[in-house]
Amino acid sequence: MTDTARTPALARAWVRAGTERVLAAVAGLDEAGLSAGTVLPGWTRAHLAAHIAANADALGNLVRWAATGVRTPMYASPGERAAGIDRGPALSAAELRAWLTDSAHRLAAGLDGLTDEQWRHEVVTAQGRTVPATELPWMRAREVCVHAVDLGAGTAFADLPDGFLTALVDEVREKRGLTGLPDGPLPDVAAWLTGRPHALAGAPELGPWL
Repeated sequence: MTDTARTPALARAWVRAGTERVLAAVAGLDEAGLSAGTVLPGWTRAHLAAHIAANADALGNLVRWAATGVRTPMYASPGERAAGIDRGPALSAAELRAWLTDSAHRLAAGLDGLTDEQWRHEVVTAQGRTVPATELPWMRAREVCVHAVDLGAGTAFADLPDGFLTALVDEVREKRGLTGLPDGPLPDVAAWLTGRPHALAGAPELGPWL
């Protein structure tokens, strides 16, 4: 994938688009709707919404690291990520919406505040990768865009920006070590690569990604 295919500015636009879809989806759900399942085995919408909110908080830690130079891991402990996900079903619909909205706004404000120099500062992801802060918008774009589809509340891969889908396909194909892709519409190829439902005939089954 070329650098021009996925710039921080483009990634931030995809973050905004994905966040709008997540917030719109959850805005229409009550407790019963949030208790419904998703395409992710064992995850309800409440689990998934909590994961998206906790992810914003975790990436906010990396933003502070980039801004201050003080090492601030995404998660304080190995169990913190799971605890955030499990918190979802215990919250009311209003509480979950507030967490989603507030965490997204805090992350956006933190990213807005980074200087050109701070964007170049390196941080370490939860997977142990050392990356410049310019990678953070893409990390968030993946979360909100793909999980907006996973919520099963009206967003499909075909609704996501083509540029985002192209960047996603390039990244996941490389991570899965695939040299070729099945023929078909870009949204279906992206869905297949990430282990989500798709309409590609004869494509081998892949496990969930992200």
